[in-house]
Amino acid sequence: MSAAGGLPRAVERAVAAGCRTIQVFTKNAGQWKGRPLPRQETLDFRRAARAAGLAPLSAHAAYLINLASPDPALWARSIDALSDELARCHQAGIEFLVIHPGSHCGEGEEAGLDRVARGIDAAFQRAAKTRTRLLLESTAGQGACLGHQLGHLAEMIRRSDAKRRLAICLDTCHLHAAGYDLVSRDGWRRLVDEVEETVGLGRVALIHANDSKRQRGSRVDRHERIGLGQLGEAAFRNLMTEPAFAGVPKILETPKDAAGEWDREGLAVLRRLAG
Repeated sequence: MSAAGGLPRAVERAVAAGCRTIQVFTKNAGQWKGRPLPRQETLDFRRAARAAGLAPLSAHAAYLINLASPDPALWARSIDALSDELARCHQAGIEFLVIHPGSHCGEGEEAGLDRVARGIDAAFQRAAKTRTRLLLESTAGQGACLGHQLGHLAEMIRRSDAKRRLAICLDTCHLHAAGYDLVSRDGWRRLVDEVEETVGLGRVALIHANDSKRQRGSRVDRHERIGLGQLGEAAFRNLMTEPAFAGVPKILETPKDAAGEWDREGLAVLRRLAG
C-alpha cells in the first residue's frame, strides 16, 4: 500500500481494500535517503494498524540496495541504507523488512553470497536496537542477481552471524520466472520439499502472491493480477491450500487501478481459492 501522505494513510487504504496485513515502503523505493519519520506519524501508524487489526506489519527495502556488489563504495552505501531502513522499521513498529539480496555483477556467486552475508551483519551492527527481522526475498534471477535458487538464500543465512534475525520471503512470480513449477501438483510438492530442505519451512515469514506476465523460466520479473497471468488460478490454489504456509501472511504486489478495485478482486480470488 502506498504511504503517500504519511504512513497512517497506508492503513486507511488497506482497510478500504479489506486487507488483514500490510506492506509499505517507509521511504521512496528509488532513492537512497528518505525524509525523517516524525515520531507522531509513527505513533499514529502503530495505533491505526492496531485498531484495524493489521498484522504483521511489513516493509520493503529500497531497490537501490545491493549487498552483493563488488564495488566497495556501492556496497558500503548499501549497508548504510539497510541499517537506516532497519531503524525506520523499528521506529514504526514494523516487524518484517523485505530485501532483494542483490547482484554480484559478474564477480561470481560465491563472492556475492559472502558479501551479502557480511553486509547483513554490518547493517545489524549499526542498527543494533532494531527488533525488525530481515527477510531475504526469492528473485527472478535477472542478470547476475542472486536469490533465484533457494539454496542461495540458505547459504546467505548460513554465512551470516545474524541467523536469528533472518527469515525469507517467497515471491510466486519470482519463483515462476526462476523456473520453479508452481502450477502442477507434482511441481508444487517439489517446491515445498526444496524449501524444507534448504532454508526450512519455519523460516518462511512472508509470501508475495503475484501472477506473472512472462513464461516459466524467463528470468523476467513482471507481475500480473491474480489468475490473469501465466501462473493462473491453479498455482494460487496450491498456495492457498498449502498447510505448511497456512499461517504465513500473503501480500499482493500486483498492478493497481486508481479506485483500488483490482486489489479487492485479487484478495477475493485468493480467499475463494482458500475455501
